[in-house]
Amino acid sequence: MKPGARCWGVIPAAGIGARMATGQPKQYLEIAGKSLLQHSLDALLAIAAVEAVVVALGAGDMWAPLLPCSRVRLTVGGARRADSVLAALRALQEIAHEDDWVLVHDAARPCLLPADGERLVAAVLTSGSGALLAEPVVDTIKRVAADGRVLGTLDRSELWRAQTPQMFRLGELAAALDRALRAGVPITDEASAMEWAGHPVAVVPGSTRNLKVTVPDDLALAAFYLGQSITG
Repeated sequence: MKPGARCWGVIPAAGIGARMATGQPKQYLEIAGKSLLQHSLDALLAIAAVEAVVVALGAGDMWAPLLPCSRVRLTVGGARRADSVLAALRALQEIAHEDDWVLVHDAARPCLLPADGERLVAAVLTSGSGALLAEPVVDTIKRVAADGRVLGTLDRSELWRAQTPQMFRLGELAAALDRALRAGVPITDEASAMEWAGHPVAVVPGSTRNLKVTVPDDLALAAFYLGQSITG
């Protein structure tokens, strides 16, 4: 890491989480007395290297219980995740350097362990290249046609489930996202934008508990994890 380079956090939280089929955006569903977003924000702020976090909210967000403080800034996100991340990066560029590092974390990953975040930061700062938390695929994965017919079995030895945070340099990530969006490239996470732009991306093993709450059944599992006392 260059002398003086710092680490920042970004949480895109402008989505509605339609697959949860609730009357409010899923990031505001509560577990253990706090919203998913607040849990995710607290987890990111618990990483020692993170100076502050920019949260990208939907325009006219009526649910946000967050109040800006010295380590939390709010900005308006966009229609897609990549739009919201880019908006948060633009806000960061007003106060940070292009060579600073950014950790982008999902608003609906409330169970991130600080130790996993610290391990990601240590790996990136040691290598000087961006990386993401990820988990090796342990299930057998099938390719399936639209009619339900199995087309083949994938080699799972090369497959990993992407998680967040994903950590890259501020300037490089902003440029990669901007170029990809302008080119109409489908971007599902920050790593995919960096891969498309030709940057090296590594994985750092994460934890099974760092799940993304996507469907109703995930809430119970997240509540179970958040109710556990983690030591060591």
